[in-house]
Amino acid sequence: MTRKKLLTRIGIIAIVVLALYYGSTHRGLTSNSAVSPNATTKNILIVGSTALQPLAERAGAEYEKANRNTQITVQGGGSGAGLTQVAAGSVQIGNSDIFAENSDGIDTSKIVGHKVAVVGIAPVVNKGVGLKNLTSTQLQDIFTGRVTNWKQLGGPNLTITVVNRSAGSGTRSVFEGAVLAGQAATKAQEQDSNGTVQKIVSATPGAISYLSFSYMSAQNIQALDINGVSPTRSNVETNRWRIWGYEFMYTHGKAQGETRRFITFFQSKRIQQGIVQQLGYIPLAGMKVDKNAQGKVSDR
Repeated sequence: MTRKKLLTRIGIIAIVVLALYYGSTHRGLTSNSAVSPNATTKNILIVGSTALQPLAERAGAEYEKANRNTQITVQGGGSGAGLTQVAAGSVQIGNSDIFAENSDGIDTSKIVGHKVAVVGIAPVVNKGVGLKNLTSTQLQDIFTGRVTNWKQLGGPNLTITVVNRSAGSGTRSVFEGAVLAGQAATKAQEQDSNGTVQKIVSATPGAISYLSFSYMSAQNIQALDINGVSPTRSNVETNRWRIWGYEFMYTHGKAQGETRRFITFFQSKRIQQGIVQQLGYIPLAGMKVDKNAQGKVSDR
């Protein structure tokens, strides 16, 4: 074979490889699903909110049972990470506890939000604190640093250890929006996930933080009432409990293909009345109120 013919063949092979690569990438972006190398399995990668993560994992497992050629991978990282990656087209779904327009640096024109559940969030303490109720003012004083010892609130002579979520956390955004009324949070350790916060509060005398309802039943953790109101599903549904938000699944553009089918499955009566409630989330249909991106609540 002459050198000229060899180079020609190499050039043809390179063009074919590039065409195949572009084709597979294009299919992934337009259908919101990635096609695996064997061309029979569709992969959906979900990244973001750790508050939504347990529910997304369970719903994904249920979907896979009925759709053997689909693989769903769910990762945490926080709402900020989910929104950033889905806006960039790096993942099929970005999970978020907040409206995308409330997250800095996100081009909302590139993504579409889909409500899949409601999440309640509650302040939690290490059980050694011995308190079960705080006023909203007391809670605000703790998280702004004005109160630093439980003795000041009728508890033991024990330093208050505040555990915050990281700046990109949707859980933190929802909590601070409802509790701090625009005031700056005290400087404290920051953690990336509900699961890590749960472990730290459980193991640290005097610790306080906040968790989504699905994480607050762990051993040695006490969820706190606020002004005598308990963090329950029924109180969230009527907005008596005011620390709550929507769980969103964002897609890069309009949801299509397998991603669209999965989100529709997530919103179905089977999931909403099943694992949504079982894991401590609130079904969308049960809400008596709506909340907009500015935090304004109105009757449905």
